[in-house]
Amino acid sequence: MTPAYDFIQYETEGRIARITLDRPEKLNALSHELRGELFHAMREAEADREVGVIILRASGRAFSAGYDLAPQPQPSAYVEPHSLMPDTGSTHPNHYDWSRHTILANWMIWELSKPVIAQIQGYCLAGGTELASICDFRIIAEDAQVGYPPVRAMGTMDMMWAPWFLPPGKARLFAYTGDAFTGKDLEWMGWATYAVPADQLEEFTEQFAERLGHIDNDLLAYNKRAVNRQYEIMGIRTGLMSGTDVEAMSKHRPAAGEFGRISREEGLKAALEWRDGPFRDFRGAYSSAPHNRPLASGDGSENEKPVNA
Repeated sequence: MTPAYDFIQYETEGRIARITLDRPEKLNALSHELRGELFHAMREAEADREVGVIILRASGRAFSAGYDLAPQPQPSAYVEPHSLMPDTGSTHPNHYDWSRHTILANWMIWELSKPVIAQIQGYCLAGGTELASICDFRIIAEDAQVGYPPVRAMGTMDMMWAPWFLPPGKARLFAYTGDAFTGKDLEWMGWATYAVPADQLEEFTEQFAERLGHIDNDLLAYNKRAVNRQYEIMGIRTGLMSGTDVEAMSKHRPAAGEFGRISREEGLKAALEWRDGPFRDFRGAYSSAPHNRPLASGDGSENEKPVNA
């Protein structure tokens, strides 16, 4: 029996399992409950011997706008009762433990025995890029926009994937400014497996998944493991985890609390417009955004509390 989910859709057909992020009204922002349901559905697909390949996709006009910055609702059956986040084996009790949690959660997809294809349209931002990057393949619409705007004012990337999947100069551009790259950009840079016209995205992804499905499950699992272990020998696990320590420090800098202060006093939309205003993209493209705002500052006082990206 297919489990009941509130924030995702899960279905299987032949050799393919499809998991669909289903919060289109929130641009599929990654709430704790959605992520908990997602990881549960991934395990359901892994346990199904008929399934060989998993497609991760999203409803609406965006793959994901990133982690949900709004207050989280009551936890569901798919989150750990102590942390109120998806279960990673740790309750993450420490201050600034967020980025460590996200990487430990994403490693489940890395270690999954079946390949996962991310089907990406529209916006894929911040935490959405981390979710897509941990998948085995990324098939993206040519006009999609992939960026990491939280690095402009909030903190460093939670999962520092850019140096592993992008050329050095572009990795620095992405990690320093969060500027958006298109699907076409990311194909030639190597992050995207394929970039296709938006109206062909679903059909192309399905055909690619069907091709993979002609390989038996055991060999698919060994092929995935063989590639993963090479990245691990090169240090990807240690590298990504060490990035979480830097991310935590970045949220202790003097100006770290400015985004959170604006969010509390003026609302989240105002904070996003403040963050992106000088860059004139994402929320900064709005006429109400402060395009010439002063540089962020702060005194590091305890009442300046940053918000997770």
